[in-house]
Amino acid sequence: MFQLQRHPIKPATSTIRAQSLIPHALQFPPEMDPGIWSRLPGEILDHVLSLLPLRYFLSLRSTCKHFRTLIFSPSFISKHSSSGSPFSSFLLLSHPQFHHGYSLYDSMLGSWRNFTLPVSFLLPCSPSTAASASGTLLSSSNGLFCFSLPNSCSFLVCNFLSKSSRVIEFPTYPFVFESLTFVSTPSGYKIFVLCAKFASISAFIYDSIEHSWKTFHDLDPILSDNCRQEGVCYNGSLYYTTPEPFSIVCLDMESGNWKRFRNELPGELTFGRLVSDGEIGKLYLIGGIGRNGISKMMKLWELGNGGSWIEVESLPEMMCRKFLSVCYHNYEHVYCFWHQGMICICCYTWPEILYYKVSRKTWHWLPKCPSLPDKWSCGFKWFSFVPELYATV
Repeated sequence: MFQLQRHPIKPATSTIRAQSLIPHALQFPPEMDPGIWSRLPGEILDHVLSLLPLRYFLSLRSTCKHFRTLIFSPSFISKHSSSGSPFSSFLLLSHPQFHHGYSLYDSMLGSWRNFTLPVSFLLPCSPSTAASASGTLLSSSNGLFCFSLPNSCSFLVCNFLSKSSRVIEFPTYPFVFESLTFVSTPSGYKIFVLCAKFASISAFIYDSIEHSWKTFHDLDPILSDNCRQEGVCYNGSLYYTTPEPFSIVCLDMESGNWKRFRNELPGELTFGRLVSDGEIGKLYLIGGIGRNGISKMMKLWELGNGGSWIEVESLPEMMCRKFLSVCYHNYEHVYCFWHQGMICICCYTWPEILYYKVSRKTWHWLPKCPSLPDKWSCGFKWFSFVPELYATV
């Protein structure tokens, strides 16, 4: 057996000389006096904490009440973002066979990661109830997600980052709906649900500020059979595209009144989807151009000030061929959403995203998630996930 002997390493002569030139107080700094730390001005403490990475100051939530309220304040989030360490934004992929697991694409780092959401978090109730229930992710907005819990006859709104959630009971029993639109605002959120029954459509709106549902019965069946699509929030109303003959309609969320736009849509349109940027206040139209219901090309338009549609870009031919082939010309499977300066165009039957970067005016494909099994071929649903600590449920 060999026994290692440890010998102290003598510092180099140059190091000893350098240390001798440093004042003693700087070589051995004393511990900070708690009395001085406690008198540190609040704005300086906020600035110091805003320089920390997100994963570090999140652990401070349980330290004291002041830190918990500080981390959830919009002013602190603004300081943290401006300090050079902004929050990442993600594209979240959901599939019926994931079982509360999701794939996240970090749009800032360009990398994939897996995310598992415990059932106990989805259902803040007894273990027996949580074990027998399941939730379906329906929509997302500004860091908040909305789930449907059919076995519990309720919706669930949650913030993944703050690990907070709220259960919202269905407005009626039984409750069968065709479309849900989830809109988050700085002061709260609204859940807008369309229910088609026979020849009429009813609308139910939940306001998180009032904690109550508002109901509009016997609405004009202006959407016909296309009320399954999610509405697009623009100028305080929800906008939809109707099936042929194509048109655009909007619903005022306060009065429940429908309005059909009289402005002319692009010619030879085979399908159309709307997207609102939610920031600058622009409304975009993505659609196919062709004849007899078969698209030959895809284009992007922007709604001008005069109410006319201005062509922005055409999808390159090779990208267009690929997208039209994966949706098999079944355009009901196509849906769109806005994510951090990108217009994302997706298909329920394809695990990739076609997106357009507005600032660069370029088209791109988001590659398939590497952890996704090859046999899954339907039910892919993408969501925009921009973490917001102060988004309250």
